[in-house]
Amino acid sequence: MKSNHKFEAMLSLLILLSFAGVVCLSRLMDARRRDIVATPSEEQLYLKGATAKRLSLAFNGLAADWYWMRSLQYVGGKVVKYQDTHPEQAQLDDLGALDLRLLPSLLRVATTLDPQFMAPYEYAAMILPTFSRDEAISLLHYGIEQNPAAWRLYQHLGYIYWQSHDYSKASETYSAGAKLPGAPRWMAEMSARTAAEGGSRRAAREMYQHLYDESNDDQVKQLLERRLMQVDSFDERDRIRRALENYAARSGRCAGSWREVASQLQTLQLRLDPVTGAPLDPSGTPYVLTKKGCDVDLDLNSRVPYR
Repeated sequence: MKSNHKFEAMLSLLILLSFAGVVCLSRLMDARRRDIVATPSEEQLYLKGATAKRLSLAFNGLAADWYWMRSLQYVGGKVVKYQDTHPEQAQLDDLGALDLRLLPSLLRVATTLDPQFMAPYEYAAMILPTFSRDEAISLLHYGIEQNPAAWRLYQHLGYIYWQSHDYSKASETYSAGAKLPGAPRWMAEMSARTAAEGGSRRAAREMYQHLYDESNDDQVKQLLERRLMQVDSFDERDRIRRALENYAARSGRCAGSWREVASQLQTLQLRLDPVTGAPLDPSGTPYVLTKKGCDVDLDLNSRVPYR
């Protein structure tokens, strides 16, 4: 009976110490936290990963969630500030202009505190390559070291290599992930596709679709939806260009308006604006005629990524 009381007392003491550690960690982080949106230099993180891990004791998961939420707030704050000072909208697939120098460290601390926390790895794979490819690759390698059986991390790393046009490494990474227990068959198919077709649109569409299907993050899904629209738009613009070329060959001049080529566009099974006859891009925005009616391009207000 005495031993049971002693065990319960020790357990209670451990719980109290753990809670004290979490309180201490929270106060230290808040005390050292600067303005998360705009600081003079942003050279210092709130706490290093190893320090945060020691202070959080048995509550590393809670501390990892805290840093994860700070990561999202940091990006969100930067986006809001950018949109307040620029006429164009900031897009998650091109964040190089936002100066997100703290984001890699924030994600690194979150994954140090909880190496099995998958959300920061996925976010890193989608966002970091837009301004820091090496940081993204480093974090995904760390994730694979900590979770060698997690095939999704191989999927994310393969995507980074593919996006960087390193199709050989992308294929190797997908192949390694395909051999893990529970990996879907399409992992091996993507390995073959990236090796054989590299940056083809078919490979891109499959890449984005698989990432979309596997993601539970709404922001990431929105980014991938835009990339899928981009691939579809490339195909549509190729078909529209052929129609414009055929019209110019027959009439001896370029189209003066979309109405002049509307009949040809209808045969291409494109959606057309009922008023102007302009073909609509995948986001529902009309395409615009360029080069005096000889070419087509996206409207500046389109949600389809330009690059």
